[in-house]
Amino acid sequence: MGRRKLGLELNRPGRNLGDPDISIPVAKDLLKVKGVPIREPEVSYYSREFPLESFSLTESASAEWAEKERRKVSPEISELYSDYQERILPWVDKLADISRRSPLCTPDGSDISDAVRDKARELGYGEVGFVRFDKRYIYSSRRPTVRQDLPSAICLAIEQDYVKTQNIPGISAEEAQGDAYLKQAELSIKLAEYLLQSGYSAQISGPVWHFGPVIPMFVQAGLGQLGVNGQLLSPHFGSRARLQVVITDAPLTYDSPVDYGIYKLCETCQICFMRCPGKAIQAQRVWFRGVEKNKLISRRCRPVMTRFAGCGVCIKVCPVQKYGMAPVMEHYLETGEVLGKGSDNLEAFELEGKGYYPSGKVPSFDREFFDMPEGTQEDLVLEELKNELSDSGHLAPIQKEEIWERFRQGVEAGVNKKRRIIDMGMDIDL
Repeated sequence: MGRRKLGLELNRPGRNLGDPDISIPVAKDLLKVKGVPIREPEVSYYSREFPLESFSLTESASAEWAEKERRKVSPEISELYSDYQERILPWVDKLADISRRSPLCTPDGSDISDAVRDKARELGYGEVGFVRFDKRYIYSSRRPTVRQDLPSAICLAIEQDYVKTQNIPGISAEEAQGDAYLKQAELSIKLAEYLLQSGYSAQISGPVWHFGPVIPMFVQAGLGQLGVNGQLLSPHFGSRARLQVVITDAPLTYDSPVDYGIYKLCETCQICFMRCPGKAIQAQRVWFRGVEKNKLISRRCRPVMTRFAGCGVCIKVCPVQKYGMAPVMEHYLETGEVLGKGSDNLEAFELEGKGYYPSGKVPSFDREFFDMPEGTQEDLVLEELKNELSDSGHLAPIQKEEIWERFRQGVEAGVNKKRRIIDMGMDIDL
C-alpha cells in the first residue's frame, strides 16, 4: 500500500520508571479524534435517567449458570477461580478501609501532580494520568458508598504478564490476570497511604470492587483510546493493561485526551472482530449512551468465556497488545498495513478440546451452545415460579407448597452468594 504521510509525533514516558521516553509516529490518515467521539449531553442524560449498573448484578443469572458450567467443563479453571476469590476478598476489605481513614497532616495546598506520578511509577504502575472524577460512570448500586467530596481521579494501569498473556486462552493467562489484580490491590493501598501521609484523602476503585466503568476516564487522561474489542489500547500494553482508579482531593493538574490513531487503525485492522470465536464483537460502531463504540454481545461472549478458560482471544490477537503501539504505528506509516495481520504469529489460537485455528480459520458452534439464562438470578427464580404456578391447577396442596419452597430456597441461594467474584475479577456482586 505504500508509505503514509506523517501526521504527528507523540512522546510518551518509557515502559518502566527510568526508561527513556518513546516516540509514537501517527500517520496523517489515521488522525480522527482525541479520545473517542462523545456527546456530552447524552452521557449526562443516560446517567441521570438510566444510571449504569454492574453487569455482575444485572446478569447474575448467567453468572450463576457460568459458575456451574465451568465446574463441569473446566474443573481446573473453576478451581483457579475459587482460589483467586479466597486470595482477593481480604484485599477488598482493605481497599474499603482506606476511604474511612483521615489524612495524617495538614497540606500546604500546592499542586502535587509530579510527586504523585513519580510515586505511582516508582511503585510499578506503567501508565498514570489525572482527570476530573466523572460521577456519571458510577454504578447505581455503588453511589451510596462512593465519596462525593473527592473531585479528582488518578488513573493507574499495570501490565499483565506478557508471555503468559500470549497463551490465551489457557490457565496460565488466567493466572497472569489474577496476579495482576492482586498486585493492583497491593500497590493502590501503598499509593493511597502516600496520599494520606501527604495530607489528602483517597478512595480506591478496583480491582474487583469497581465504582463503575473506568475506561472513559483513562481515555480522557490521554492513556490510550477505545479499541474495537471494547478495551483500552494503551501505548505500551495495548489491551493487556489492567486498570484502576484512585479518587482524591489532592490538587492535581488534569491531563487531556490524545489521538493515537487507534480510532482509525481499528477500522483498518478489525482482527478482533474477525477472530472472536463467539462472533460477539460488532464490526460497525453505534452510538450508545452518548459514546460511539463497537458493542459487545454478551450472550455470545460469556458461553465461550465460560467453557474456554476465560477466552480473551480479543486481547491476544490485538497487534497493539502483541507488539506495542509504537511498532504498530511505525509499520503502518511505512507500509499502510497492520503489523501481523494475516499471520499465525498474531492471529492463531487454540480452544482446548476444539482445535487449533490458524489465521483465516474460526470455530463454529451449534445454536444451543449459546443458550444461557439472561437477567438477574432473582428474575430467573421468579420466572420459574410463574411457570410452575400457571400449571398448578391440577396439583395437590402439598405439591403447591413444594413449589413455593423451591422458590424460597432459590431466593435464599442468591442472597447467600453475595461477595462472589464474577468471571475472574471482573466485578463482585456485593
